[in-house]
Amino acid sequence: MKVFVPTETISGERRVALVPEAVTKLCKLGLDVSVQSSAGSSAGHDDDQYKTAGAQIVSSDSVASELAKADVVATVRPLNPDVAKTLKQGAITVSFLSPTNDLETIKALSAAGVTSLSFELVPRISRAQSMDALTSQALCAGYRCVLIAAERSTKFFPMLMTAAGTVQPAKVLVLGAGVAGLQAMATARRLGAVVSAYDVRSSSADEVKSMGATFIDLGLDAVEGAGGYAREMAQDRAKAQQDALKPFVAAADVVITTAAVPGRRAPLLLTKDMVCAMSAGSIIVDLAAETGGNVEGSVAGEDVLVDGVGGTVTLIGARDVPSQLAVHSSKLYAQNVVSLLTLITKDGEVTPDISDEVIAGSALVFAGEVKNAIAREQLGLPALASPAEGN
Repeated sequence: MKVFVPTETISGERRVALVPEAVTKLCKLGLDVSVQSSAGSSAGHDDDQYKTAGAQIVSSDSVASELAKADVVATVRPLNPDVAKTLKQGAITVSFLSPTNDLETIKALSAAGVTSLSFELVPRISRAQSMDALTSQALCAGYRCVLIAAERSTKFFPMLMTAAGTVQPAKVLVLGAGVAGLQAMATARRLGAVVSAYDVRSSSADEVKSMGATFIDLGLDAVEGAGGYAREMAQDRAKAQQDALKPFVAAADVVITTAAVPGRRAPLLLTKDMVCAMSAGSIIVDLAAETGGNVEGSVAGEDVLVDGVGGTVTLIGARDVPSQLAVHSSKLYAQNVVSLLTLITKDGEVTPDISDEVIAGSALVFAGEVKNAIAREQLGLPALASPAEGN
């Protein structure tokens, strides 16, 4: 069966779905792998490396025909709806695919009779850990966003004792203690900052402390979701949280927001009023800007200047952050792809089994039928008869 890796087409995306090492592993499973010419160049891999690993190189002129005959199409970002329409019936796509933000692509995949496995929906269970691309890419994003903040900050992160006096360490506040948040805490601590953090899940307190950060207890009820994620909260609970967080935000030199709810818009953590209470020169990095933003007024890929106390606060809307570490983020993502395809490949045939809980959870579309309950709701489709079928 043929696995095809096209070049990512979204502006700013530098990752590639398979690196040469991953190609070799798939070839050992009996799969034929082809890669569009220069698909891996931004991630540090040239065509000759892919050839040596066992892949065929496809010229840009032949991409359309390769897509039409591919059994599996592996990408990082979702396919363009026009491209999705060209896939053959029974083909399988493997990528990130949002049940709320990629509805046109989902409709096109469904109409084409395709099965689409989304890394955004892989269940958080032990045997699926090696397939958890949300985690691998969040690791990259959490590390990188702190470097962005440190570069843009007007203050040192570490304490410095000099002949001219002592420089106090920067105060960094991280909101959200998932993988990205924890990595942000660890990185900020390595740079010498004083780090504090908050998460709606009470279970995160010990993890925060293990990173050397101080956990902020607001005295509010925890908001726990399935699979270790947070869930959406009621409006009054969100308002109480914002009010309680305001003094901590105002005291911070850097705020990094990482909160996400799978399949939904990112929760609003910071209002404009909270941002305006920060001191001049403060930095906010909103890692959730691409999914609606944790901070009021943030725009993905743009800096927004806000009038703070005594001067300007810079709100950075993060975009394509894992792509800024394309070599390692691609390596990790490619292993996630290999792990998922290994699960559904036997004797050189890729045959996803919807009765498998990993496939049932990650299959946004299966054989043309939209399986995800959130996507069905967004598309105006009736709920599936059995909840087990609709993940």
